[in-house]
Amino acid sequence: MDGWYVDDRCTNCDAARQFAPGLIGEVGGKSELLRMPRDEAETRQLHAAAFACATRAIHPASGQAMSRALDPFPMALDDDGGDVLICGHNSTHTAAANSYLLLRPSGTRMMIDTPRWSRELAERYAAPGPVTDVLLTHRDHAAHGRRYADHFGARLWIHEGDLDAAPDADRVIRGLDPVGIGEGVTAHPLPGHTRGSVLYLADDRYCFSGDSFYWSRTTDDLEIAESVTWYSVEKLARSLADAAGRLRFEWVLPGHGGRRRLPAGEMAARLRALAERTRLLRPRPVDFTAVRW
Repeated sequence: MDGWYVDDRCTNCDAARQFAPGLIGEVGGKSELLRMPRDEAETRQLHAAAFACATRAIHPASGQAMSRALDPFPMALDDDGGDVLICGHNSTHTAAANSYLLLRPSGTRMMIDTPRWSRELAERYAAPGPVTDVLLTHRDHAAHGRRYADHFGARLWIHEGDLDAAPDADRVIRGLDPVGIGEGVTAHPLPGHTRGSVLYLADDRYCFSGDSFYWSRTTDDLEIAESVTWYSVEKLARSLADAAGRLRFEWVLPGHGGRRRLPAGEMAARLRALAERTRLLRPRPVDFTAVRW
């Protein structure tokens, strides 16, 4: 197929497929171009996928350079704009996780997990307003946190259970109780994926779930990545059961997997059902190919 293509560096992280659904799909455990773009809007989707891809595996026609003018990041979460931007520029050092900018009423921003490190990117993310906090959801996404925090003059946050991944953090979340960390944002410890996993809840609307759970396009539901739960799937089941009774949100915004918005009541019901399904699981060997994106 002439034109856009995915090279063999693809790690099947799913990020590109999130930005170009219908154009890029999973084939044989890798991303593959399903068809060429038909219009300018679809070409923009492929540019978003390419600039998000951690391994830079997505390319326009052979010999053509990607236009930096078409880099859309940071990108508004949805057409309504809202209070969340997607950072793009995912990093191989964070397992190609998504990261986000949360805009606060005061005009400041918080960064949840981190894109790849670049001074040019850091200046771009902070251009409309200062970034006051870098919130790490867990150890797998801790890379670049210190560099971004230092560049912004921001506070770096992590839970004590994963503190060895960011021992120079400025703020350490301790224990299992929710902690208010500023302007409508609460940290909810959620041990399971790792010992120190945390989700961040903003305005009872946005749930930055890290790798604790995500929206699966395969099952059209909330899911956990049970085959890559490093610490304890039993602990994760208990964490989800506790969280299901207190969390209210509309958007699930994970590090890996799909993003989705639903009415808060429906999302709460799905989270309770996920907790119940997870309760029935038992430990299994790590298998990255078993994740149901």
